[in-house]
Amino acid sequence: MPILRGREVDRSHAKDGTTKLLIEFPVEGGKNALIETVHIPSLDDAKGATLCVSTQVGCPVACPFCASGRLGLERNLSKAEIIEQYLRGRDVGPLSRSVVMGIGEPLLNQAALVGALKVVREEIGIGARKITVSTVGFPDRLDKLGKTNPGFQLAISLHTPFDDQRAILVPAMAKVPVADVLRAGDQWFQDTGRQVTYEYVVLGGLNDSREHSERLAARLRGRRCTVNLIPYNPVQGDRFQRPSRDDVEEFAEELREAGVVTTIRWSRGLDSDAACGQLRLHAAH
Repeated sequence: MPILRGREVDRSHAKDGTTKLLIEFPVEGGKNALIETVHIPSLDDAKGATLCVSTQVGCPVACPFCASGRLGLERNLSKAEIIEQYLRGRDVGPLSRSVVMGIGEPLLNQAALVGALKVVREEIGIGARKITVSTVGFPDRLDKLGKTNPGFQLAISLHTPFDDQRAILVPAMAKVPVADVLRAGDQWFQDTGRQVTYEYVVLGGLNDSREHSERLAARLRGRRCTVNLIPYNPVQGDRFQRPSRDDVEEFAEELREAGVVTTIRWSRGLDSDAACGQLRLHAAH
């Protein structure tokens, strides 16, 4: 019986060395499942690469600026299918870090994810502090998970400090106030000793105003955390705009001046369908 159940159906290469794999997993009695995993080499060759993995086939969160949820949710990936992404990524090149930021909402496939990452730490050798899981931040799930100290870093996709706007940008969290998400982040830090990173996709002209930076800073003041700004990756047919570099830098500086630790994650692989779900979306059409 083969170790790998999936089949690589497409591969894209960017000029910066980023490699995106489109993998098809068989499904008994149904349509085969397509997911993506991305191998992102470090700018410093000695540091190896980061692998971005998926946890679901499609995504139920349905953020309007993200390609991952365009086709809806088909199913969860199994523990073995999550691990297989690491085996395939390792074949592309050495791995030193991992981000669970691909297709799907990790906390909605929690058991398979935690089991897979245990294997990744023990058998593939990526340490707990070099694995980051990104979620929209379901408070009840985070509260339970944090108490088990699952052995990874946490990133919460926030995208705006305003409840009404977050209900639009993160539909699955429409009934969950931003304050509850931040409280869950505080509890995570208390339970695990690991600071939370709040991810913020910067949408040009939509969530990058001075009002946004001031409100975000006010919400985060006094909290042990980092904000990671992610300039929006354009998706064909979207109404959203990628912000200018100057606008992103200005937003970051406003946060820093307010005492918020802030980083910027400039995208890799922009010439090769960089945004999560784009390669899968193209294959479906």
